[in-house]
Amino acid sequence: MKHILVPVDFSNHSAYALEVAAGIAKQQNAEITVLHMLGISEAAFAEEEFSEYEEAKYFMGLAKKKFRTFLDKPYLKDITIHKIVQNYKVFNELNNVAKEQNIDLIVMGSHGSTGFNEIFVGSNTEKVVRTSNVPVLVIKEPNSNFTINNILFACSFSEDMIPAFKNVKLMAKEFSAQLKLIYINTPYQDFLSTPEGEDRIAKFMWKAGDTQSKVEIYNDRSVENGILNFSKTEKFDLLALPTHGRKGLSHFLLGSIGEDIANHARLPVMTFKI
Repeated sequence: MKHILVPVDFSNHSAYALEVAAGIAKQQNAEITVLHMLGISEAAFAEEEFSEYEEAKYFMGLAKKKFRTFLDKPYLKDITIHKIVQNYKVFNELNNVAKEQNIDLIVMGSHGSTGFNEIFVGSNTEKVVRTSNVPVLVIKEPNSNFTINNILFACSFSEDMIPAFKNVKLMAKEFSAQLKLIYINTPYQDFLSTPEGEDRIAKFMWKAGDTQSKVEIYNDRSVENGILNFSKTEKFDLLALPTHGRKGLSHFLLGSIGEDIANHARLPVMTFKI
C-alpha cells in the first residue's frame, strides 16, 4: 500500500479521515493525495461569462488557501502530501483520479445517513463505496490511535467473493493483523442448515486456496444485524466487506450490504468491490 487518496470538504469528518490516513501512511510508508471537489457548473469556467468565470476562479483559489490550514497538522509531518483541487461533481470521477494516481486505498469521512435522506439521496461516502474500483475505508469518528490489529471479514462465501477474500487476506498480512471470518445465516435470506453452510464454506476455501482458516457461522435475523451484532463480541479494529456496487433500480430494490454497513456501523469499514 503506497498511495492513499483522501477526498475532503474541510469538515471535521474529513479531518478524521485524514488523520487515519496519516497513521496508515506512516505504517506503510505511503504517500497521500488530498482531493477537494468544487462541483461548480462548467458554464462558470467559460471566459465569455466573465463574472461567473471570476467567481469560479475565486472558489478555486479559496479551496487552495483552505488547504494551508487544513493540512497544517503535526500528524502529517514527514508524509509526502499531494494536493488536488478539481471541478469534479460526480463521485464516480474519483475512479479516474485513483487510476491516474495509482491509488491503493481511498479513506473517506462520513456521518452516515438515515431515513428518507438515505433512501432518496444517500451519503457521498455511499456513492464512493458503490463506484470505487479500489478499497474504500470509511471513518465515522475521531481515531487518533487508529491501528489495524483485528479484522472482521463477512461475506456469503459464494465463488464471486474469492477476489475480495484474497484482497482482505493480503491487507491483513500487510498490517500483520488477525483476520476473523464470519458467515451470517438468516431465516429469510439464503438460509442454510449447518451441513449446507459448512459445505459451502469448505468449497469456497478450497477454491480460494486456503484450507487452514476457520469460518464461524453466526445466526441473526438479517445479514446487516448479524455483522453489527457480531462485531460487538470482540475488539475489532475494522469491518471488511465485499460490495456489489449495485446501481439504479437494482440498488433501490436490493441495496448493498457493504453500503448499508458503511452507513450504519460506528467501527471503521473497508469495502472491496466485486
